[in-house]
Amino acid sequence: MNNSSYSDTYKAAGVDITAGYKAVDLMKAHIARTTNVNVMNGGGFGGCIGLDLAGISNPVLVAGTDGVGTKLKLAFMMDKHDTIGIDCVAMCVNDILCRGAKPIFFLDYIATGKTVPERIADIVAGIAEGCVQSGAALIGGETAEMPGFYPENEYDVAGFAVGLVDRDKITDRKNVKAGDVLVAIPSSGVHSNGFSLVRKILADSNSDINSYVAEFGTTLGETLLTPTRIYAKQVNGLMEQVNVKSIAHITGGAYFEKLPRSLADGISAKIDRSAIKTLPVFDWLAKTGNVAEREMFNVFNMGIGMILTVDKNDADRTINYLKSIGEDAYVVGETVVSDEGTILC
Repeated sequence: MNNSSYSDTYKAAGVDITAGYKAVDLMKAHIARTTNVNVMNGGGFGGCIGLDLAGISNPVLVAGTDGVGTKLKLAFMMDKHDTIGIDCVAMCVNDILCRGAKPIFFLDYIATGKTVPERIADIVAGIAEGCVQSGAALIGGETAEMPGFYPENEYDVAGFAVGLVDRDKITDRKNVKAGDVLVAIPSSGVHSNGFSLVRKILADSNSDINSYVAEFGTTLGETLLTPTRIYAKQVNGLMEQVNVKSIAHITGGAYFEKLPRSLADGISAKIDRSAIKTLPVFDWLAKTGNVAEREMFNVFNMGIGMILTVDKNDADRTINYLKSIGEDAYVVGETVVSDEGTILC
């Protein structure tokens, strides 16, 4: 660890440089898990990665950035920080996946009121796990200690993902037509959206996040903190077998804002409400918070993390492939001529 730049004056102002160095040392093993043959080491500032263009005739880079949102408040309350990084990677990677991109690298940004090396290392451990799940290399990042801006025991996490796709294979919502089939891939829970409402429900009901909930099989807090699923390897593999017309990542705005983004103008998604395999956590939130069904579908994913639009002739092949790799995929609806965006029926 580098102690040569230790500063009593800066530490008195609230910034412990040496704690940052220790955090970097603790991160190294986690970052190494994500390194592949394309990562180019040796620099001290910008991260470098070579591009494997095998089988790609007209490469296009696809980028996405996001954070975790107020789900972080649950991590603070539970003092559990080793999975929140998965959420950060997922929110970025799942977005670029919607254009058919294969993730190639990720960068993170962690800002905190006080650098606690072990806590920073836990956050990065989660980020590294998310990168491993998505096949992306973690080639760099930034940790900022900002006393007076963030409380000592709090932090924010954001990320930036870049993927690669052949121009001819980019998904295009303009190709969606009436009669196409909507295929759902399950979520793992609330994922990383709607936590302002979740926290209000918890506060209004005086719910104890450490309480065991029988229908969850674990505590309330553990269920809510379940990390967002990453769908990259599953969907990238599917797209080598099937022409996936469009993909919707079901996050904030859920069925009434996100899903219509994946559809052509004049085409709506007709969702069979009874087909959705709703997870128990959403029933609990609706009942405990007295939240109307339409609001639930407007805020939460309700048990579906992604919806793929495919031609009806490709529906069986899509589901069979996803099931063959362990995904409980199922048909959740179809596209129809309409300007409503999403129709729940």
